[in-house]
Order: sequence, then C-alpha cells, then structure tokens
Amino acid sequence: MDSVRAVLIDIDGVLTVSWQPLPGAVEALREIRDLGLPIALLTNTTSRTRASIAETLSASGFPVAAKDILTAPAVTAAYLAEHCPGARCSLLNSGDIGDDLFGVSVVDDDADADAVPDVVIVGGAGPEFDYAALNRAFGHLQQGARLVAMHRNLYWRTDQGLQLDSGAFVLGLEKAARTEAEVTGKPSPAFFEAALAHVGVGADQALMVGDDIESDVLAAQRAGITGVLVRTGKYLPETHRDASGEPDHVLDSFADLPTLLG
Repeated sequence: MDSVRAVLIDIDGVLTVSWQPLPGAVEALREIRDLGLPIALLTNTTSRTRASIAETLSASGFPVAAKDILTAPAVTAAYLAEHCPGARCSLLNSGDIGDDLFGVSVVDDDADADAVPDVVIVGGAGPEFDYAALNRAFGHLQQGARLVAMHRNLYWRTDQGLQLDSGAFVLGLEKAARTEAEVTGKPSPAFFEAALAHVGVGADQALMVGDDIESDVLAAQRAGITGVLVRTGKYLPETHRDASGEPDHVLDSFADLPTLLG
C-alpha cells in the first residue's frame, strides 16, 4: 500500500485488552515504526490521561510516547475551548482525566447543588454512573445545560468479557431530556481531523485500524481514510454483518498489518 503515509490506531481491543498486549501487537507496531510511518493512537478511553496510557504501553514494549496519543478527553477540552469558552461543566466520568481536560472548568455538583452548569460532560462509564449521578445530569439538562459526550460506545471488551459503556447512558439522557449530545470522540469527524493534522497527512494518505466497525472504521472511511477492521477486541460477527457499510480491509489481528502495508 504505497499510498499510505501514516497509520491511525485504536488502542483498546486492537493493541491491548485490559491493557495487556494482544499477541503480535508489540512486534507489529515496531515494524510499522521501522517503515518510517508516523502513527497516532486514537482512543475513546476516558479512564486515563495520555501520559498514563503512554507509560503503560511503553512498559509493555510498545514504542510510543504521550505525544503519539490522542484521547477523547483531550479532544473534548479543545472542543469546549472553541465552542463553549468559559463554560461551567458538570463531569460524569470514571477515572482521573484532569490533565487531559486542561482549561475546562469543572464544577463540584455536591458542593454547589443549586447551581446549574452550562454543560454536562459524559465520559466513560463505571461505578460513578449510579442513579443519583444520572438523575442529577438529567436535571441539569432539563434546565438548559448542553450535553457533550466523549463517545457513544455501547460496550468494550475486558479480560472479563464485554462491559457496558456510557453510550447506553447517553442514549437514555438524550431520550429523557429531549436533547441531542454533541459527540467529541470517535466517531466524530473532528476527532479524525485532529488526528490527520497531528500526523501531517491528508485523508487519502492515512489508514485507520480499529475493532469497532462503526466508530473506528466506517467513521474513518466517511472522512476519506482507508479503514481496517480487526477481528479482536469488541469485534463480533453479527455487528460486522449488520453494519452500515463494509470495511476497506479486514484482518484477523493488528499483527497482520505490516503484511498488508507491504
């Protein structure tokens, strides 16, 4: 594939599951580096910062640094700075992502229960998504707050199997509050635009590898990027069969990518 000048890669389900490397993934990424191709790791992960992700991946042997990683929280911070400067935000998320939300004013709902935030930000799901927290977010939306979702993922795969993610809660909040979320992570076109700018190539020179056929692969293809679906992570034959389109390429795993690149 002589036209490929950069590779965009999802992390969870493609390189790792529960942050443990998938077979052949480390070696494959090293081969891609040896080809001299710029890379960007695109992740909707909302439980860790870029620095934390880079530390974990490099400890497992992946040749990556924080500068190679684009997270949904970091893209969300840039989106809010452009579209809602100075907004007071209520954050519903599992994990500490404060460093990647640089410049975002997050209010303490418990300390200032009577104040209505300008924006409700929904990140990744976890124990924090209990009835009280979701009902509080619903209340803010009823009073006019905007809903910003870092992603729409319904589930992801861990070493314990598929786990429910925040996309299911976003759908519920949208229906209940009669609003529509502004999505900042994948499959948002803005996320892919940021990734292309990061690696410095046009859409027709980039390739995106993911395990989510809709959010990773077909969304990238709609942006003009070559899409590669891998049969690892959250991949399910039925979601592939029922998808809204067909990937440009399908591989058994990320370990097969260097062969595709030729």
